[in-house]
Amino acid sequence: MAFHIVLVEPEIPANTGNIARTCAATGVHLHLVRPLGFDTDDKTLKRAGLDYWHAVHIEYYDSFQEVKDKHQEGRFFFATTKASRYYTDFQFQDGDFFVFGKETKGLPPEILDAHPETCIKMPMTDKVRSLNLSNSAAILTFEALRQTGFQGLK
Repeated sequence: MAFHIVLVEPEIPANTGNIARTCAATGVHLHLVRPLGFDTDDKTLKRAGLDYWHAVHIEYYDSFQEVKDKHQEGRFFFATTKASRYYTDFQFQDGDFFVFGKETKGLPPEILDAHPETCIKMPMTDKVRSLNLSNSAAILTFEALRQTGFQGLK
């Protein structure tokens, strides 16, 4: 089993490429929910992911509901600046899904409102609206891996 990163309508190819590289390095599965703000043959996307694309388990979906329907047994955590609890307040398990929204708007209210108990945030000053998407995904990925003993990594 592995952890999962779900990007709902990502807009910036470099962020998705960086996240794909993190996934390749950690064995995390990547799920992309359309519409994407770029073409998957975008040079920036490929450059950010370097030559690791062959090592990324990636799936594409037409809606977030499609992700949920396919992975009904999964535990889903939703990254948002609107959460009341920090990501460190949770004990993650192998197989968990970490869901992130588009860079400019985050996750849609209907997704957040449907899952208030598993909305998570990262602490930051009030000088910025949010952290960079690829940085947030990496922080959450490595916290989950730390909690589970970095299984399968050296």
